[in-house]
Amino acid sequence: MVRGSSHYVHGTDPPEQQRLARMNRLLNDGALHELDLKGGEAILDLGCGLAQLTRGMARAAGTGARVVGIERAPEQITEALRQARAEGVESLIEIRQGDAAAPPLRDSEWATFDLVHARFLLEHLPDPLSAVRAMVRAARPGGRIVLEDDDHDLLRLWPEPPGFEAVWRAYIRTYDRHGNDPFVGRRLPALLHAAGAEPRRTAAIFFGGCAGQPGFDDLVENLAAILAGARPEILEIGAFDATHFDQALAALRAWRARPDAAFWYFVSWAEGVRPG
Repeated sequence: MVRGSSHYVHGTDPPEQQRLARMNRLLNDGALHELDLKGGEAILDLGCGLAQLTRGMARAAGTGARVVGIERAPEQITEALRQARAEGVESLIEIRQGDAAAPPLRDSEWATFDLVHARFLLEHLPDPLSAVRAMVRAARPGGRIVLEDDDHDLLRLWPEPPGFEAVWRAYIRTYDRHGNDPFVGRRLPALLHAAGAEPRRTAAIFFGGCAGQPGFDDLVENLAAILAGARPEILEIGAFDATHFDQALAALRAWRARPDAAFWYFVSWAEGVRPG
């Protein structure tokens, strides 16, 4: 991967698509609650991936809504359309292939969206500000711009599985080496301000749990699958050999059976408006 281009370390193969589907099931209710759609909105979702949240926004916005998702990877678009057909909701959204920093919008569509949204996008861009500027341009005057993204320093597991912290730090370095920001979540209001929006609200979507809680196994498996998918790049950094990495990953998966296991994480959220 050429430094300076966007880089998604997780890839787009079927196991990663399965992980994304599981993650969406865990997170989307919280995201929709924070979005608090009123109905009939025009919505643009950048980096929409499998479009599960995009479809959720379309359902929440209801009659009269116009929902457009932008996704770069053709594999993700193919799977997003397959899922939409399987759910019988293909007509709810339009998905276009394109780049987040230069969304494929018609001239008449710029400055018309009530909500412009991106989740887990900016952390994979070496120049996230260019994407946020495009988001502000796409919003109507007074329209909302919502950013959801990661700050990987917020993750805590307790009691910590053997070897986990070192693997997590190595995973963070897979972002740094491509010029991306694994801590971009803390900068979301600053990015809104720099892009010309007026920051109005911050929030955090809890993405954790403890042993005995519904969904806890899925939370831990999502984390394990993230690390497993990044295994080649983590090994390439040289902080681990294959044996020690695999031992740490096995310890993480075994850890979820502990009766006192607890997982703490928060997705950073920031909302701004385009001045009108």
